[in-house]
Amino acid sequence: MKQMNLLQAVNQALHLAMERDDGVLCFGEDVGHFGGVFRATSGLQDKFGEARCFNTPLTEQGIAGFANGLAAKGLKPVAEIQFADYIFPAFDQLVNETAKFRYRSGNEFNVGGLVVRAPYGGGIAGGHYHSQSPEAYFVHTPGLRVVIPRGPVQAKGLLLAAIDCADPVIFFEPKRLYRAAVAEVDEGYYQLPLDRAEIVRKGRDITLLGWGAQLEYLLKAADMAEKEGISCEVIDLQSLLPWDEETVVNSVLKTGRLLISHEAPLTGGVGAEIAATVQERCFLYLESPVARVCGPDTPFPLALEKHYMPDEHKIFDALEATIHF
Repeated sequence: MKQMNLLQAVNQALHLAMERDDGVLCFGEDVGHFGGVFRATSGLQDKFGEARCFNTPLTEQGIAGFANGLAAKGLKPVAEIQFADYIFPAFDQLVNETAKFRYRSGNEFNVGGLVVRAPYGGGIAGGHYHSQSPEAYFVHTPGLRVVIPRGPVQAKGLLLAAIDCADPVIFFEPKRLYRAAVAEVDEGYYQLPLDRAEIVRKGRDITLLGWGAQLEYLLKAADMAEKEGISCEVIDLQSLLPWDEETVVNSVLKTGRLLISHEAPLTGGVGAEIAATVQERCFLYLESPVARVCGPDTPFPLALEKHYMPDEHKIFDALEATIHF
């Protein structure tokens, strides 16, 4: 075991995957000797050479298209999009090619070895072009997996599982936590399941659900609620597509209440799909409407970033309103 932050955990996962399988390649803008804008790929080119860790031109569509071609030939490309906000030029390749590759061939060929890594979310004063949370666009796309870790242990285990997965994976990394989230991490090779949520804290009165950086705020809100005698069950969804419906539903059947929090805007967010499913399956057990604490339906601001982002205080206020409905 070694203490490391989320960024170090990602870097170690990439090292282990490349050591284990010569078919694993890492590429993107400035990921070579420079190690990427966040240094997630530091040391990879020195150890594995320019043929396996290299820079690409500044073309996200080209990065995704190149990754599709490599994966179709049986390699395991790990492509980095420098910021998740820049993934939109690659949207056509990912949604119309990556996601449909296996289906359109009748399972004769696929791009199952493909992983796209992208730092996402706010909290670093990045403004509206470096702070977005675009997960809902990809969760609407059959044929992809969408995964978001909350800390170093999860980042390493989920990334290693994604690289070894038979499906293409969009792997969003909460950049606010790159150096802020620290934990004791197993230095060996391990995987975490890609289709399972984790119950981080057990409780009886309300279920709090989120992913990525929101788990920190959910746990802080749960601590505030505990002082008021409210017992919160906290769940990290981890995999957004497919999402672990059974774990969430079973929790809500027990608590009778659900609050979902995500940084992305409220309308059309992943929380809406979860709320609809819970309403269908838990209707007679619900003690109050499903609550959502999300970003507002505006572009991500710079000066007003703290007002935009959900935090423990907004979550606690919604939690109390839900309990006392």
